[in-house]
Amino acid sequence: MQLEGKNVLITGGTRGIGKCMIQELIKGGVSKIAVIARDKENLKKLSQEFEGVKFLKITGDVANIEVLREAVARIEDKWGHLDILINNAGIVSAGPLEDIQDEDVYDQVAINFTAVLLLTKYCIPLLKSAEEGAILNISSGLGLIGMPFYSVYGSTKAAIRQFSDSMRRELAPFNISVTCAFPTATDTDMMQKFKGRKMDSPEFVAESSIQGMMNKEIQVIFGGEERLKENRLNFEAPAELDMLVAQNYEQRKTASLDHKAV
Repeated sequence: MQLEGKNVLITGGTRGIGKCMIQELIKGGVSKIAVIARDKENLKKLSQEFEGVKFLKITGDVANIEVLREAVARIEDKWGHLDILINNAGIVSAGPLEDIQDEDVYDQVAINFTAVLLLTKYCIPLLKSAEEGAILNISSGLGLIGMPFYSVYGSTKAAIRQFSDSMRRELAPFNISVTCAFPTATDTDMMQKFKGRKMDSPEFVAESSIQGMMNKEIQVIFGGEERLKENRLNFEAPAELDMLVAQNYEQRKTASLDHKAV
């Protein structure tokens, strides 16, 4: 798949991995990008930073169904079809489940999962109108392995993995590919609490994810061989991984406290 001339819709594109993906898309020749984001000022800055790109800017929360409908209606009106959908927006609120506020449980499910379902649903007719369509869903390494204190966030990201598999098989007859990326710890605002820890750069995650989409890869898994070994262990001998996780239970609990990025 080539990027030049493609019409793209991305959520959460004003910072972190999302903004770096916009940079990658532009380097590949994309000049028409629709962006859904809550920060109106950062949306404005995109046009200043990337001159020559025709941005379709939609200010709003992806948890709001009307915002999603408006975005798709504007794309249909302006472009007529969509080539690439990137579901990137996400939030996290970690800690023991009993301590997570009810509103934070609902918001994580709404933004990390429900919004992805609905936006994809609304975009399918526009993607079918393209000669070659693609969907890139950003999950998380915690969507592959359930870890304590990230039960809600990890569950929403695991749901993205399952959704990606389902849609890949459902949309295959229409020449629409679906790629799911699983970043590990990435140096973004979401990980401010963990400054000083070794993390992937958002540029690396963006480049690898976009490249995986272009190559029509099913999954892009970050974290190297160590993460792949953990994935295999979790599938083949989950009780063994339970014991490994238990060894630093209190450290994990302490690290999760106040890890909130919304």
